[in-house]
Formats: sequence, C-alpha cells, structure tokens
Amino acid sequence: MTVRRGFPVILTVATAIAFLILVSLGTWQVQRLHWKRDLLRRIEALQAAPAGPIGPALARRAAGQDVDFTRVRVECPGLAAAPYLELYGLREGQAGARLISACAVDAPPYRAVLVDRGFVADTVSSRPPVDPASRAPLTVTGVLRSPDPASRFSPPNRPERWFTRDAQAMAAALGASAPAPVFLMAETPTNPEWKALTPAPVPANISNRHLEYAGTWYGLAAALAGVYAAMLLKRRKS
Repeated sequence: MTVRRGFPVILTVATAIAFLILVSLGTWQVQRLHWKRDLLRRIEALQAAPAGPIGPALARRAAGQDVDFTRVRVECPGLAAAPYLELYGLREGQAGARLISACAVDAPPYRAVLVDRGFVADTVSSRPPVDPASRAPLTVTGVLRSPDPASRFSPPNRPERWFTRDAQAMAAALGASAPAPVFLMAETPTNPEWKALTPAPVPANISNRHLEYAGTWYGLAAALAGVYAAMLLKRRKS
C-alpha cells in the first residue's frame, strides 16, 4: 500500500527564501556591473582628457556635482617640503604610507585641498625634507577623488599614522582651513629627486567580473529550483 506524504510546507518556505536570496544577489551583481562599466568608461575618458584648472572643478563640487576622477592641475608652492601626515596604504601587496599635505587654493568656499603625494613603503625609513617656509614653485597634476567613509573596522586615526581619509581632521592637523571634501591624487611627482615616493595614477586595469558573479548566483538559484522540483516529483511518485 502506497502512503502519500503531505506537502512539505517548511521545506518549501526555506527553499523559497533561499531562492529569493540567490536571485537578489544575482540582481545586485548586475547593478554592480552597470556601475563598474560606467566607472571604466569614465576612467577611459579621463586617461585621454587634458588636465584643467582645479578652481572650476571645486566650484562644481561645491554645487553638489560629482567630480570624481576629474583630472586637474594646481600650483602648490612649497609642496615638496610641506608638512605631511602618513596615511596607511597598500600598493602591490606591500604595506606603507601615503603622504598627505595641504595645498592652498582660491576656490570659494574652499581655501585648501589635500594632496596625496604618493606612496612610501614601510621598508623605507627616510622621508622627504620638511621646510614650512619653502615657497619653491611646483605644479601638481592629478585626479580628484572622494574619500571612502570609515567603516566599523577602521582603526582609530593616530598622529603618527592615519587610517581613514578624514579631510576636515587632516586639514586641521596640517593647519589648513576650509578644505575641499575631495583629495587630489598626484600623478606627477612632488619630489622627483626622492624616488621612494611613488605618485598614485588612476589604475589602468580594474577588474570587472560582476557578470560572472551574477551568472553564478543565478545559476545557484536555478539549481536550487531544479533540486526542489525533482524532490517534489519524487514525493509525488512515492
């Protein structure tokens, strides 16, 4: 005698929840795919764009516009010997510090922009000379970038080593007022004679595997649905 088992309500609910989660993850990756493609298009255009004066770009930022990846140039007299803060960074798997200095600008409401002068590996103990009185002429070309917000896992900033790009706090520590809320990532060297300091150009190769990730999540959702359907069919026949 064949005993027909009841409909698996709990298993069905659990399967439906898991299916929705997998589909949501796939959809999120598709959204990330569109964002990454837009980002890569902007970077590609940037790499061929000439650098413009920083003033108009900061004016657009003050008006609420997005100026990320905008290439600019600015005169920063004395920057090569300016005081700096050390921001923790990684480059090609090597730990080190990024040197952050302030550059005065005339771009109301901003009077300063923080310049990321480049990366120094932790294996290098020396640093560029500091002379606050220096006014040696220097033109910096670089890319404006908005800082990533601190996360709950970010270590607290310390005077000797910073871990988050806090423009207001960094500017205050450097004695600069009214800083712009973006950082200028130098592409040209601020200390050509000091080779240990490597400028940070816009990355030329940014991976874009979101389509692959989306296919994985959607594939898992389809597999889950197939296993569930096979289980129902088997229960029906038993």
